[in-house]
Amino acid sequence: MSQYDVTIGIEIHCELKTKTKMFSSAPVSFGEVANTSVNEIDLGHPGTLPCVNKEAVALAIKACTGTHCTIDPLVRFDRKNYYYSDLPKGFQITQQFYPIGKDGYVEIEVDGETKKVGLERIHMEEDTAKQFHKETGTYIDFNRAGVPLIEIVSKPDMHSAKEAAAYVETLRKILFYLNVSDVKMEEGSMRCDVNISLSDDPEKLGTKVEVKNLNSISNVQKAVQAEIERQSALLDAGEKVEQATRRFDEASKTTVLMRKKEGTVDYKYFPEPNIFPIQLDSAWIESIQNSLEELPDARIERFMDSFGLNEYDASTLVADRDMADFYEEVMKTTKDGKKAANWVLGDLSAWMNKHNRKFDAMPVPASYLASLIEVIQSGKISGKQGKSVFEKMMEGKDPLQVIQEEGMEQMSDDSALLAIVDSVLDANPQSIADYKNGKDRAIGFLVGQVMKASKGKANPKKTNELIREQLQKR
Repeated sequence: MSQYDVTIGIEIHCELKTKTKMFSSAPVSFGEVANTSVNEIDLGHPGTLPCVNKEAVALAIKACTGTHCTIDPLVRFDRKNYYYSDLPKGFQITQQFYPIGKDGYVEIEVDGETKKVGLERIHMEEDTAKQFHKETGTYIDFNRAGVPLIEIVSKPDMHSAKEAAAYVETLRKILFYLNVSDVKMEEGSMRCDVNISLSDDPEKLGTKVEVKNLNSISNVQKAVQAEIERQSALLDAGEKVEQATRRFDEASKTTVLMRKKEGTVDYKYFPEPNIFPIQLDSAWIESIQNSLEELPDARIERFMDSFGLNEYDASTLVADRDMADFYEEVMKTTKDGKKAANWVLGDLSAWMNKHNRKFDAMPVPASYLASLIEVIQSGKISGKQGKSVFEKMMEGKDPLQVIQEEGMEQMSDDSALLAIVDSVLDANPQSIADYKNGKDRAIGFLVGQVMKASKGKANPKKTNELIREQLQKR
């Protein structure tokens, strides 16, 4: 297969995290009974007028700020005219000519290298209704009609499937951390359309093919790679790539033709006559920007600086905001950042996966895990005992109570331990002789005998130290 210059641009539609719709007071919902979260404005009834959702504008400003866009303080809307059954008004209200944000960027990391991906624009618009195609006909749920959206259009700055996936993942994290959207791709609140072209001339772009409605980061990477391979095979065979819209088929891991594009559709855009231009107050914009939530990269740096984590652990924690929030709660009452990270990323994450739970539905308070870490660190119980306590803790029991009820607390008192150590040494003269002859494994045997005599309550580290001290004296 020949090598071609790959150029990728991505358009992302992201539903904003508002309580009501973009231009009406109908509630934003997911999973409700069809056509119950809708009103006459969403349905395009005659004589109804749109009213701009102020919170949606505020969230769009946050998205623009988090992606380094220049913000246009004069908000203007346009009509995109086309007739389709999921568009009740026969037009969509959008921002074709004057997007709220433009010329931004995000930084992605691929194979250890950082790269900037430019953003062409971010504009606000309303979502369409949702169609369900069945044997008995096509059904329409208007609950989604009018839900506030931002569309984020990248510049054609990506050149591989890995870069495309990293871009979507980075943007998803930024929007989630800023509380702009819940970015649940599986629920359709973040949807990706990817444009891919291949060329054997670095000075020219190839024919663009669009792959629509990708619903996971994994599928973004798979679909882009599949399309690169498909176009490469066509060009290798001396055939032309046709401009088209395709979809990704997960079963076959290939892209499938939806429709061919003959040219650009004329949507006959014109300014929306029912919404006058809105001049945003500069102080209001600044107040939104000054109260912006901490972004993922800044949190990673803080976790490394404040808690002594390496970049891998910090990045893994921050990738899940709820997990990072829980970790921070643990760190309020324990000091060992690395140990806390090991527990959260290891045993706790494994338990949550096994029980199909997410960190936003954690069954126990962070203080329980902090207590468990502290008692293990202090030597009151062993690491092995800690694993047993952890399982009971995840059933909702206070670890300190579990330790007390089961008599687990280790014997760390020197005088009590010393008495057991001396009795074990007296009973095992051969082990003393073995140690004197350079056989260090005798220590392990003696520690085991002390643990047995103390019914597992002796502190192994302290026991080892005392045995070595006593052996020197004999």
